Amino acid sequence: MAYSPLRPARPPRVRPGDGDFAGYAHDRWPRLVVTARLLTEDARDAGELARRTLVRVCARWRRIPRNDVDFHVRRSLVRAHLRGRARRTGGRRRVVLVLRYWEGLGEAEIAQVLGCSVGAVRAVLRREGKRVPAEDRRTEFAAVLAGFVPPAVPLDGIRRDGALRRRRRAGVVAAGCALLLAPSAVLAAGPLGDGGADGAPEVPDRFEPGPVRVVAPGERVAAAPGVDVWLTPDGQHWSSPRARNRFRPVSDGNLDRAVAGVSVQGEKLDDGTYFRSGVYYGLDADPARVEIRTGGRTVTANVLTLAGSPGWGVWYAKTPPEDTAAGGGRTVTVYDASGDALVRSDLGPSVEQPVLVGAWRS
Repeated sequence: MAYSPLRPARPPRVRPGDGDFAGYAHDRWPRLVVTARLLTEDARDAGELARRTLVRVCARWRRIPRNDVDFHVRRSLVRAHLRGRARRTGGRRRVVLVLRYWEGLGEAEIAQVLGCSVGAVRAVLRREGKRVPAEDRRTEFAAVLAGFVPPAVPLDGIRRDGALRRRRRAGVVAAGCALLLAPSAVLAAGPLGDGGADGAPEVPDRFEPGPVRVVAPGERVAAAPGVDVWLTPDGQHWSSPRARNRFRPVSDGNLDRAVAGVSVQGEKLDDGTYFRSGVYYGLDADPARVEIRTGGRTVTANVLTLAGSPGWGVWYAKTPPEDTAAGGGRTVTVYDASGDALVRSDLGPSVEQPVLVGAWRS
């Protein structure tokens, strides 16, 4: 039966705790191929693009948060499409149009997928909207898909190639660790002789974006065992086993959003680990990764932001119990898509006791 959508629809989401990649792949494949068909404008290329996307997702399946799989799949699809020829022939413009007028994403969500500013997305939509109205664009996409039937998902091949990619990545990591340890081994053996072309090349430190999720106002996210976080236009809300319905306002002058900054608070969980979170604000670019350095360890935090680019967002992470024993403060760093630090905050002692609504301390 031909695929003939009546209107753009959001893709299905994996239920929290559902670790079945095969089930997700079967459920998501038709919509993924359809989106790939609109991006590539070629049926054969669409199937290959969708297959390569799921291979990458399969290789990283254990590391992807179950309540945010669709974002990672969509971002992987877009990145695979933009590699090579598509980047040089207006591929990003096509991505913006498909995500907006077919997937139904907002400007901030598209910016998060592309790793660019909301202003850049808005400029593309404004320019293209003058040429082709939104409804005509949707009609054009529907016409492209008329009679298009997504092929069956090649699950066996995807899982095989995903496992191979996972093993190769593990080998690269092991080789990188060996290269990093090699200089200390040479120094331990004795003074260095004349260096030169025979030395091992340095492994570049490639920046990897962290988990960034655009949520709807009031949408609850399971951030840690027993801890829910949700955002509304007026600030951050969360509940934990020790206290319910806590709140960090951002719209009443509590945070000076005219300057860049990042806050932090936390509490000890029943398992001995710590749940830490905070609000970033006043940034001149969208954050792509947030890291918290505590007790000699660096933890990549999850990021939540509301659609519409309100100028602030929330980060959260679980940190190990050893962080307090190691001593020292905590440092939170917010990076943009290119890996440059947007803001860094050296923090004092953590807030280990629950702080109720209205009792926040700066």
